[in-house]
Amino acid sequence: MTIFQCSDTLDGILCGVYDAWMSRLGHENVALELEDTGNRKLFAEYRRAEESREKTDKVIAAVYRKAGKQAYDMVFRASLSREEEKADRIYRFLIYAINLKKSVTDMLQIPAVYELFRMNRNVGNEAYLLIEFARFSRTREGILVCTVGPKNDVIILMAPHFADRLPGENWIIYDEGRHKAIVHKADEGWIIVYTDSGQW
Repeated sequence: MTIFQCSDTLDGILCGVYDAWMSRLGHENVALELEDTGNRKLFAEYRRAEESREKTDKVIAAVYRKAGKQAYDMVFRASLSREEEKADRIYRFLIYAINLKKSVTDMLQIPAVYELFRMNRNVGNEAYLLIEFARFSRTREGILVCTVGPKNDVIILMAPHFADRLPGENWIIYDEGRHKAIVHKADEGWIIVYTDSGQW
């Protein structure tokens, strides 16, 4: 078994998918794993999946072309999951997605498809609840700040809702566990900001 290790990001996972697929070792002989899980398997060969924009773009283009936007959206949301096995589950899903094309998202009888559906539902439900219960406080400078501690990496899914609801406000949604924030400038757009200290 050859295990491709990748970073815990969408780009990292998609580059892992690319390297595993292009290795030509056979899908049953490769697996994807997030870096630093500490769960090394005996007798497995480990390879680091190097990230590049070119590899990411090729995988995204193939998913859109073969399986469509819905399949890509499922991959994107699954990449936000906290589950350690998500990289390999995304890879297994994409094997079917590339071959079965756009109908794959409805084939929940296939374990690989069901697993991605389940992760999507979990991530989506948490984002929905956080949107419903998010509370902002206003700083002396007039900035609205909301601090959250989600299990999954969902603040990026919260951003479009609040950008639409509070377009004329300066606001921040801070994920205290991941030390990252969505920062929105009034009447403009939003960006993701990472903090080193863990303090905002």
